[in-house]
Amino acid sequence: MKIVGKFGIGISGLLASLCLIAGISSAQNRTLPELPETTSPVTLAATSDRRTGKSQFRYAGNNIPPVIRVQPGSTLHVEYKNDLAVASREECLDLPCMNMTNLHFHGLHVSPNAPQDDALDMMAMPGETLHYSVQVPLQQPPGLYWYHTHPHGESYRQDLDGMSGAIVVEGIERYVPEVANMHERILVLRDLVLPEDATDKSKVMQAVSMQTTQCGTAPEDPERAFTLNGSLRPQIDIAPGEQQFWRVVNASPDRYVDLELDSGPLEVIALDGMPLAYHDPSIRKRSLEHVLVPPAGRVEAIVTGPPSSSHAALRSRCFDTGADGDSNPAMVLADIVSAKASNPPVHHALSGAPVHEVFSPAVLKWVEAAEPKFIVNFTEDKQGFYINDRKFQMNDAPMVTVHVGSLQHWRVENPTKEVHPFHIHQVHFLVYAVNGKRVEDPVWLDTVNVPYGGSVDLVMDFTDPIIRGISLFHCHLLNHEDKGMMAKILFK
Repeated sequence: MKIVGKFGIGISGLLASLCLIAGISSAQNRTLPELPETTSPVTLAATSDRRTGKSQFRYAGNNIPPVIRVQPGSTLHVEYKNDLAVASREECLDLPCMNMTNLHFHGLHVSPNAPQDDALDMMAMPGETLHYSVQVPLQQPPGLYWYHTHPHGESYRQDLDGMSGAIVVEGIERYVPEVANMHERILVLRDLVLPEDATDKSKVMQAVSMQTTQCGTAPEDPERAFTLNGSLRPQIDIAPGEQQFWRVVNASPDRYVDLELDSGPLEVIALDGMPLAYHDPSIRKRSLEHVLVPPAGRVEAIVTGPPSSSHAALRSRCFDTGADGDSNPAMVLADIVSAKASNPPVHHALSGAPVHEVFSPAVLKWVEAAEPKFIVNFTEDKQGFYINDRKFQMNDAPMVTVHVGSLQHWRVENPTKEVHPFHIHQVHFLVYAVNGKRVEDPVWLDTVNVPYGGSVDLVMDFTDPIIRGISLFHCHLLNHEDKGMMAKILFK
């Protein structure tokens, strides 16, 4: 939604875009970059690019955020130093950013208290260091999660700058054993701000075959393209008939991805880090022609290489964000090129049986049939964004208190003219109805799209005894969250 005070591109974003434009012709023939990987302990720094002023993560001498791999039952230790400039050259909420920063471990079922996933009180100003010790539980669903900064008022800017990375909780091969012998690819989608110069903007749009007609009801012109592991429209190698395991995170602050593969369906085995079989052992995977991945969402799927004679691409389809939403046009994310069968990198499979948490169908039906225990209502106007008519302030009391050990029916309503993705820290929920109609195949997520003018009904899983303390729920369009669309929840 374009309102007074919406973030501009800024000089730093323009410089970064121009640098990428300079290498477009060569980038389109570039193989998908592999991301660095690490395990605990992790040393990470937030730094300011001297040339552009943009904020970025610094790890092991470069600015490529690592994939952090953890095992269930282990402790993730992260030393996070704020080396951002004291005086920022970027704007946050129409004022110079303060360059405060912290980390959120998105989707992990861990404590919201310090020194774990505390996005409220753990905050570092320039020159300060945070020490995280995140205790990943034994029953943590194995899958793809991610980490990103979460300083209220500055989350959007830092995420747009690329301050995020993937987390892999090991053990998904317990649920789908065949993936252990496949080439695994971690795919991180981020934004490239389109330049203001018409010629340069056209070059980027042509490079990704971006849709030029209006997408949906949003009247705005496109403002962003997607990069994949930092590369614009790279090539992904796969042999004809070869099966690979792709793990995709949408790390955009506010753009949706509707994933589609020209050459065939995506055999989805996990969404938002949750294996489909975790709550229902009879469902190992689902074959889908396309998958909507909202900002912060993840999808993990088996893909099969197309015939060598065919041209195929990984695409994002047009997604209608609403009349007040942002343009979200179709574009090519990567080209699929034929290659010899790859030797999959060795990842040691975890031993033991898979962990399942199966809720009684009768109990779920009872919760679904009950009146909502709590209703989240997203609204907005020219002064800001609200949950239940309240604009978030850091000193707010919790909006809602829940007792640990319960399943609850929540409803999220969106009477606005644009979509809003709902996210809650620490837990997953079952999405069983959209716009009052039961969905055919309910799924467990931690981030769900709420249609404009519509609603979603959820079974909230508040049964985990580890989750106690004050946490957060919010719209994961991060400029909306920064401007007030967030609230506190007390687990007790």
